[in-house]
Amino acid sequence: MPETAPLSPPTSRPATFRDFRPCLAHPPLTQSACPSHFGSRIGVDLAGGFYPAPHRYQVYLSAGCPQSLRVSITLGLLALTDSVTTTLLPQPAGIPGPLASLRSAYEATRHHYDGPLTVPALSDRWSGRIISNHTPDILRDLADHLSGHDRAGLPRLRPPALVADIEAVRRLLDEDIAQAAQRAGAAPASHRQGEALETLLAALELLDRQLASGPYALGDELTAADVDLWVTLVHLDIVDRLHLDADAVRAIARHDRLWAYVRHLHGHPAFHDNLHTDHMARLHRHTCRGPESSGAAIKLPGIQGGFKV
Repeated sequence: MPETAPLSPPTSRPATFRDFRPCLAHPPLTQSACPSHFGSRIGVDLAGGFYPAPHRYQVYLSAGCPQSLRVSITLGLLALTDSVTTTLLPQPAGIPGPLASLRSAYEATRHHYDGPLTVPALSDRWSGRIISNHTPDILRDLADHLSGHDRAGLPRLRPPALVADIEAVRRLLDEDIAQAAQRAGAAPASHRQGEALETLLAALELLDRQLASGPYALGDELTAADVDLWVTLVHLDIVDRLHLDADAVRAIARHDRLWAYVRHLHGHPAFHDNLHTDHMARLHRHTCRGPESSGAAIKLPGIQGGFKV
């Protein structure tokens, strides 16, 4: 995999993020299908199709899934929790009701569907069908078509002037942090581990320097990039850290601005109330077969506390 692009100074924020290469695949840690099995979108045409309407839509989420956490935080930030129904599937699946409802939605969408029941999934309650199980599209539609942009106090998560930067940040997080952390943890004491760790630390350094010029990922206002960044860093702390060696975790902990940012956003109800670290840890134990490394004994200075380097 090619290495991260050279770092730019904080004064060139938009160009810095856009210069990163495209992400070629959906991150393997997510529970959504890649490529997405169902890729319809919410639109604005009232004459037909999936147009915006209160109480029309439902999201299926999985406890502990980082992509589901992105969706639930977005719903909270945009005050959509009353108008978009949320059905939470426990992990591992033990309650038949929500799972049966999800299967019915998949089968109503595609005749004789026998594939995986992936989440997050956005469904249309009027027709009982799945619209999309591609998380980036779900997040875009929630922010662009279902949120009340004119309501006082609500953030504009995808302002048109920052859309390209938001997408670039998401690619950076998915490939150079989430995937790189997985590769570094899966290939201990190897040349591949060194390359993955170098990619991870370079991306963290870039983001840490960006936060020197503003409280949020893209400046003075909270955007969708902050939802993506916060969830990625929390997952790095709760899950990925367990498979890294102690030196790698100490290097990750040195990015003071990033971890202060994690603690700051954790104080916001939309972030704090939707994060359940026990669910995230339980899902990891249920799905991961890799051994823990020495980094598991070191806490990062994020929401769980930890040492100062």
